[in-house]
Amino acid sequence: MNTTLTKNVTVNDRDYVWPQAPAIAICLDGCEPAYLDEAIAAGLMPALERIKAKGTVRTAHSVIPSFTNPNNLSIATGRPPVIHGICGNYLYDRDTGEEVMMNDPKFLRAPTIFKGFYDAGAKVAVVTAKDKLRALLGDGLRFDDNRAICFSAEKSDVCTKAANGIDNASAWLGMPVPEVYSAGLSEFVFAAGVKLLKEFSPDVMYLTTTDYVQHKYAPGVKEANDFYEMFDKYLAELDALGAAIVITGDHGMKPKHKADGSPDVIYAQDLLDEWLGKDAARVILPITDPYVVHHGALGAFATAYLPENADRADIMKRMAAIEGITLVVDREEAVRRFELPADRIGDIVMISGENQVIGTSEHRHDLAALDEPLRSHGGLTEQEVPFIVNRKLSDLTDAPTLRNFDAFFYAVQAAALK
Repeated sequence: MNTTLTKNVTVNDRDYVWPQAPAIAICLDGCEPAYLDEAIAAGLMPALERIKAKGTVRTAHSVIPSFTNPNNLSIATGRPPVIHGICGNYLYDRDTGEEVMMNDPKFLRAPTIFKGFYDAGAKVAVVTAKDKLRALLGDGLRFDDNRAICFSAEKSDVCTKAANGIDNASAWLGMPVPEVYSAGLSEFVFAAGVKLLKEFSPDVMYLTTTDYVQHKYAPGVKEANDFYEMFDKYLAELDALGAAIVITGDHGMKPKHKADGSPDVIYAQDLLDEWLGKDAARVILPITDPYVVHHGALGAFATAYLPENADRADIMKRMAAIEGITLVVDREEAVRRFELPADRIGDIVMISGENQVIGTSEHRHDLAALDEPLRSHGGLTEQEVPFIVNRKLSDLTDAPTLRNFDAFFYAVQAAALK
């Protein structure tokens, strides 16, 4: 812990106080608030119960689309996507006609809080479950002076001192690399966070998990409760070590299936092909990433690029009339309402309801791997997430609105308390 510096740190025009204890933000991927409520009611989260009693408890809103990459980068930068540029997991480049993953730091338009504190002299640690976020979260960090560590559980056995600040984190932790589709991937993150807090003593640390469990199991189901019981044990250790902790989520999770358990999908590309001609328009699903087994690339937010001669108002009217579509807006309204970068979304944005998802064409989605009724996210109904601080903060209690990307703003405030 670097106690010699007391200056504030400004990142993206927002001032952060210097923490006097380790400041930790934990992003529980896919954590609908009901997951915590159900696990507490079952007596499985005594540490969280204690923290809620002594600390500050709120709910917050994620950014829209309520997907992993936009929200993790909002938490990491303290700002919405219009500032940092990451508005999905997936991007269509209209100039090249290519669809690409937004995992490369070249797509990031703002520095992270981690870089800001690192540049100010702090020690920083970042552990993510999936490697898709690691390069973005670690952008701007250097690993040659023992003040920064950034690695993923997924690639923990191949990380190096030069690239990640640590050699073979799997061996260091004494845990094998978990299967990517498992609760163990998130447990690795928590275990690493505890050991880093003990041995590395970061000023600022970010722990972010995977939503594999939440995609498969509803709140209160045994497997979901088992996950949060496991998390609670590591949370107890982090709290006992004196860290200031903010627990939040990148998005919630809702059932997206019919009564018979089959996915309830609106195939937007098929509709646009019918109305405008085959492939005249292009639907992009920003939920798309390399890990589609548990959601089939189906989420509640989609954007569409229309041909120049299309009647945009007519297409929006038709799409809004489709059962299960709850909102259709043009690019300009999406930019205004959801603070999205205008050059990285299509001509229209579509959002589906609590129990529906949006697909492209039916033949393009392989749903054979879905062994449980589909649960997913991306829309307005998955925007509510927990926001829990393990210390009492009166200004947080009085704050009229709260976003998940306020996590580090309040974490460092809590860490500055005597």
